[in-house]
Amino acid sequence: MAKIHIGDQTCVLPMATTILGSHFQGRPNFMALGWLTRVNFKPPMLGVAVNQGHASHAAIVETGEFSVNFPTVDMVEVTDYVGLVSGKRVDKSKLFAIFYGELKNAPMISECPLTIECKLSKTVELPTNSFFIGEIVGSYSEEQFLTNGAPDIKKVKPFLLTMPDNRYWSVGDNIGRAWSDGKSIRSGSNKDVEA
Repeated sequence: MAKIHIGDQTCVLPMATTILGSHFQGRPNFMALGWLTRVNFKPPMLGVAVNQGHASHAAIVETGEFSVNFPTVDMVEVTDYVGLVSGKRVDKSKLFAIFYGELKNAPMISECPLTIECKLSKTVELPTNSFFIGEIVGSYSEEQFLTNGAPDIKKVKPFLLTMPDNRYWSVGDNIGRAWSDGKSIRSGSNKDVEA
């Protein structure tokens, strides 16, 4: 089959749906966040893209701290809501039970099975967004969401975002193991070559 050009607005499929936490004008604020990625192993860092007009953008610039909270599939409605209304006009701090770790300007959501607090390390300015790179200061969960001390995707039950259709999806079945399944096709001279 021939490939066809489908435009320039196709996003990476899929994207984790999270809730970004920050302190805006002295109170906890939250926004739905889909543009998130891990960017470094040691020290551990996350990158988040936030529109420069959002309250969360101003909050991160001011305080240098933020949180990333992974909601469950049962939290789709409230997650979507915090992305629909601006923290400049609506106080979203009462929507969740909030707790803090080491950072005082990175509110985290108790209802989320996995939460991460980050200290701003670097900012990359883009035409409409800023890409904030934050060093992970701490990650928090509960025993019920862990297997062998690590978050278990079946227990956490996160959901995904696809764009440009703007739909949420649950996570499907495990289909393999990373850095393992491909070993069966290694051969000859490229046996030990890294990607």
